[in-house]
Amino acid sequence: MNVKELLAEAIREAAGHAALAGAVPADRFPEVMLEVPPQKEFGDFASNFAMQLAKAARTNPRAIAEKIVERLNTRAKLDKRDPSALAWLAEAKLAGPGFINFYLKPDWLYELLQEILEAGEAFGRTTTGGGERVQVEFVSANPTGPLHVGHGRGAAFGSALSNLLRAAGYDVSNEYYINDAGNQIDNLAASVDARYRELLGQSVAFPEDGYHGRDIIDTAQRIIDGHGDKYLAMAPEERLSVFKELALTEKLAALREDLAAFGVTYEVWYSERTLHTAGAIDATCALLKDRGHMYEKDGALWLKSSDYGDDKDRVVIRDNGVPTYLAADIAYHRDKFERGFDRVINIWGADHHGYISRVKAAVAALGYQPDRLEVLILQMVSLYQGGELVKMSKRTGQGVTLAELIEEVGRDAARFFFIMRSIDSQLDFDLDLAKSRTSDNPVFYIQYAHARISSIFRQAAEAGIAVPAVKDMPFGALTAGCEVDLIKKLGEYPDEVAKAARERAPHHIARYAHEVAGLFHTFYNQCRIIGAEPDCQAARMGLVLAVQIVLRSALAILGVAAPEKM
Repeated sequence: MNVKELLAEAIREAAGHAALAGAVPADRFPEVMLEVPPQKEFGDFASNFAMQLAKAARTNPRAIAEKIVERLNTRAKLDKRDPSALAWLAEAKLAGPGFINFYLKPDWLYELLQEILEAGEAFGRTTTGGGERVQVEFVSANPTGPLHVGHGRGAAFGSALSNLLRAAGYDVSNEYYINDAGNQIDNLAASVDARYRELLGQSVAFPEDGYHGRDIIDTAQRIIDGHGDKYLAMAPEERLSVFKELALTEKLAALREDLAAFGVTYEVWYSERTLHTAGAIDATCALLKDRGHMYEKDGALWLKSSDYGDDKDRVVIRDNGVPTYLAADIAYHRDKFERGFDRVINIWGADHHGYISRVKAAVAALGYQPDRLEVLILQMVSLYQGGELVKMSKRTGQGVTLAELIEEVGRDAARFFFIMRSIDSQLDFDLDLAKSRTSDNPVFYIQYAHARISSIFRQAAEAGIAVPAVKDMPFGALTAGCEVDLIKKLGEYPDEVAKAARERAPHHIARYAHEVAGLFHTFYNQCRIIGAEPDCQAARMGLVLAVQIVLRSALAILGVAAPEKM
């Protein structure tokens, strides 16, 4: 149990000891929230627990706070051999209308460093998730062309969120839903067919809903390179069927390749076609109809989605018998929950916002709690270079692809820049900043801190200086303000992981890593490490090793490399 948990437990005990449980049962005490005060003179931690408790007890918060403070300070003054002594607490002080500020003894910082070094890569991992089974579905772009920068934001966020949830104790499965059925795949085949015949000299009217990307021409050319004009002799429908499979296989392989290059992998690639061929859509519709959640009207089959908060009922099977996209999505979400996931997280683009209510309505109609489905919406990405908005690829004259972005700024910068802002806000991606090797570039700044620490250990090895065993590190020598600030920030990491996971906010980890890097650079510029007085040298080597552990862990959650040289 770390010192923050010990403090929270001590506060609850003090509140109960003050006979407050008579007015507010102990099992109904509010959660003890501890924050790091903005100014050092307000202590190491602060809490408004007394004010929260006063609301429930309908009493004066300052009076409650006084009783809690008195109890804590009494325990702090006990002989450290007393089991009830708070050996790590220097003093608790009442502030304002009921806030309590806590001042800890320096020893807790040194114990924290020892905890980090002993835990190693496991430091920061929490049990917040309690093993809850979570499926995260993200990107799921139609396999009709290359991924663009908008997909890149979803890919970076989705994979980072999955890493974060795993670090917080969730049982996570990543999934890509392959839209390999429906009109978009028919249009893909028709587009390739048109380009194939054009390249072979025929005059062709391009399909009205066809795909105009350069990649379609490339696909058609590869078919010619491999098979010549043999498909011209086929009946049109047969040729379209062949091109559908050839194009789909190629596009899907390209998607996998682009995502792998971006550090994104999936446990499951789920084909929409299987829902059709296995009869899952028909079975799901029959189930909902039997339960009275669907009805026929004008020859079509409708979901009573308005019964579950949607603004109107939705067509699921058209009057011609063809399923809508919603039909497949209902069957897909039924399958998700039948696979035993406790929670399902979908990451969608901003253009899907209006689709949320109908899918949640379907989940409710299937008999599942709709809040077990979380839909996270990604806002748009705008690229800027030289202060100007970049809309088109210099290479193709069309939208910038994810592969081109990676080529331009590198995988690490692309991932970090996509993640460092909340998905609720539109992202202005500065290509020049992402490529710069200065402290203004946040990912460079963090990676440089890690590389600088690696350099310290290389210098130590060259000088024949060994890193002491953890139990032998004289951490009491770490008394400078910049050292204390850095240790305190490292101690916040487990809470940052837990909070970021609860809020589905990996950008908190990006911000935290940047803050740690900033405090490390300040420490490095103020404190000599190699060649310092022996105790200082040993203690500081332990400190920078702890920094490296935390930075490496945070960068791993973000899917960003932790280089040893730059």
